[in-house]
Amino acid sequence: MKTKSMSKIICLALATIVDVPVLLFARTGADDKSAATYKAKCASCHGADGKGDTPAGKSTKTRSFADPEVVKASDDDFAGIIEKGKGKMPGYSKSMKPDAIKDMVAYIRSLAK
Repeated sequence: MKTKSMSKIICLALATIVDVPVLLFARTGADDKSAATYKAKCASCHGADGKGDTPAGKSTKTRSFADPEVVKASDDDFAGIIEKGKGKMPGYSKSMKPDAIKDMVAYIRSLAK
């Protein structure tokens, strides 16, 4: 009986050791892709740091991702804006899949910190 319990514990420990690096790599890959997409599509207005302190950002009154009102927005709000656009910002529903939009929301949240 104790041998079965110990085997389960060892299997769980090994699964954790193997899965954690895979999960970390997957997240890092998504972060890298989001960062590259952000740089290509968003940084000209929102700025590399997400503060909107660029000539285009200033002319369109782009708010910082760290602005308290922006921080209050839900992830679904951000995803909707990325998907459909807002004001002069175009929507990206045709060029970004839902998972990529979700990853972009997470990336944008990281810029607010």
